[in-house]
Amino acid sequence: MFEEKASSPSGKMGGEEKPIDAGEEKRKEGGKKKNKEGSGDGGRAELNPWPEYIYTRLEMYNILKAEHDSLLAEKAEKDSKPIKVTLPDGKQVDAESWKTTPYQIACGISQGLADNTVIAKVNNVVWDLDRPLEEDCTLELLKFEDEEAQAVYWHSSAHIMGEAMERVYGGCLCYGPPIENGFYYDMYLEDGGVSSNDFSSLESLCKKIIKEKQAFERLEVKKETLLAMFKYNKFKCRILNEKVNTPTTTVYRCGPLIDLCRGPHVRHTGKIKALKIHKNSSTYWEGKADMETLQRIYGISFPDPKMLKEWEKFQEEAKNRDHRKIGRDQELYFFHELSPGSCFFLPKGAYIYNALIEFIRSEYRKRGFQEVVTPNIFNSRLWMTSGHWQHYSENMFSFEVEKELFALKPMNCPGHCLMFDHRPRSWRELPLRLADFGVLHRNELSGALTGLTRVRRFQQDDAHIFCAMEQIEDEIKGCLDFLRTVYSVFGFSFKLNLSTRPEKFLGDIEVWDQAEKQLENSLNEFGEKWELNSGDGAFYVSLAFYNNPIDIQIKDAIGRYHQCATIQLDFQLPIRFNLTYVSHDGDDKKRPVIVHRAILGSVERMIAILTENYGGKWPFWLSPRQVMVVPVGPTCDEYAQKVSLRCTLVYFILCVFVLVVGEKEKISGTVNIRTRDNKVHGERTISETMERLQQLKESRSKQAEEEF
Repeated sequence: MFEEKASSPSGKMGGEEKPIDAGEEKRKEGGKKKNKEGSGDGGRAELNPWPEYIYTRLEMYNILKAEHDSLLAEKAEKDSKPIKVTLPDGKQVDAESWKTTPYQIACGISQGLADNTVIAKVNNVVWDLDRPLEEDCTLELLKFEDEEAQAVYWHSSAHIMGEAMERVYGGCLCYGPPIENGFYYDMYLEDGGVSSNDFSSLESLCKKIIKEKQAFERLEVKKETLLAMFKYNKFKCRILNEKVNTPTTTVYRCGPLIDLCRGPHVRHTGKIKALKIHKNSSTYWEGKADMETLQRIYGISFPDPKMLKEWEKFQEEAKNRDHRKIGRDQELYFFHELSPGSCFFLPKGAYIYNALIEFIRSEYRKRGFQEVVTPNIFNSRLWMTSGHWQHYSENMFSFEVEKELFALKPMNCPGHCLMFDHRPRSWRELPLRLADFGVLHRNELSGALTGLTRVRRFQQDDAHIFCAMEQIEDEIKGCLDFLRTVYSVFGFSFKLNLSTRPEKFLGDIEVWDQAEKQLENSLNEFGEKWELNSGDGAFYVSLAFYNNPIDIQIKDAIGRYHQCATIQLDFQLPIRFNLTYVSHDGDDKKRPVIVHRAILGSVERMIAILTENYGGKWPFWLSPRQVMVVPVGPTCDEYAQKVSLRCTLVYFILCVFVLVVGEKEKISGTVNIRTRDNKVHGERTISETMERLQQLKESRSKQAEEEF
């Protein structure tokens, strides 16, 4: 496969910079003495000379690149032909295969567009801007605002930081992916570690790399050649041996860094306008505690320094809202090393936990759901029937009992299938809505455990609706209404996406067509805006055989999106468990459809999101500190205790509201009410106060302090 036009020998755009191979001069100057002294600010300085593997790797690459460029020129000369490139507005542009690049087409439209484009998308696949087009195609030019462009931008930034890490630490780079907000790179260091004192010198070196405008070059190389190129790095060799199943794969180069990478990348390092290294931690190779310890460094980057300033402000706000800090400060919950990934909810945290569950239960009673209790431990045969064992067993806690293999359940759906199947079912019983708050366990890697957002032990407001095909539309409408009711109480806005069948779908096309039509009808009648993700549907191998998911993302108080709710159709589990019911016309082999449905999702994760959304300032109905009684003098202590007892008897927890009692209130049998924000509501009788507080609690009002 042939990629892009040859760049200058220096590895810089346009060849205006000093050739990187001149690093040989650095090798000669430094001799064999490695400089590990500080950079003057307490951090590390760049090694002098660089590690020997950098030079050896670069020499191999230059030979391969020269061969590649020669073949590319020959290919362009021999096979180039006119092609048509279709832009998003339908306009077609003339181009030449193996010669014309997306960047050249962008320049033909406007230089401003070319300069602001992060990455191209060719036939719906992200594509390097300097990689020649190969055939008639569609072309999109993505700017930083596009999510795919952000991922590419941050991936390229990770390579810049990776280059700096090699030049400062000299260790073995491992994985360096983009993540939701930025990027990280893992490195194995035989001795020493990473300190936050190093960030300044690393950032300075990154700025130098950015200033050099090093070109990102893509090269396809044989697997055995890459094993020789990366023989110094056992982690890259593991990736090649264990993850790469093709004769060739790609590497990308920027400056002296050459790394295994699928790409694509920005044109050159100068496209990164603002970069910050902000965090480091330790982790394990592939998250497994019995593997090597790695050093992880996190960064963020933007095409405008103003965006970095805004991000820093946002991070400060997010830091103040961190659920781990608030949970500790408010004595809600904690974790212990003797049970990793399993939260200990203290009394105040347990109040919130139970209040959320009771909220969902109250909705269940209105909506025809029946709560069930199912076992925690199942024989592995159950998971083999469901298909989870084949795809998910490494994420399950399994153990042997009397020579039989058992596992803790990671989800409830197979158990609910057994419930449906334990006796013959009639069409009159459908829809059958089963709800379960059962404890679930998933064997998350220790390195991935993060507060309440990534745990091993959790509960879900899990429900499965067994229904007939013709009932899907009504059931989805009910699920969407349920979702809106709950999220409006929390104050969340949300966005919806419907994923349709992928190219390689399971089942009959008629079933898919009917299901998709009903899903679309449900969403249209729901009245909220939704988007279609064509071909992104059906096969969540890591969890189960779920089809047609409606993806729901909620937006919190500081603009972050979280996915909690689940609405998914499942045609596969009824087949795997041979679930049937007797239809109204007597067919006893009729197959039900399962709707998987959760609103909170993991209760633990929802508590983390709510903690940060409210910043620890809980709404009245959910607050573990609802009322505090404050006597203004010692003569009122006894009266204050009586008022406090009345609050306790109606389950108000001592402080959204402050009840002030003095001699006047003591004589008149009243309390003086103010809120935690010092809004004064004045004097009320105790009975009147208790009645109003009870109303506010039951209504789950978001503005209880204003509505009192």
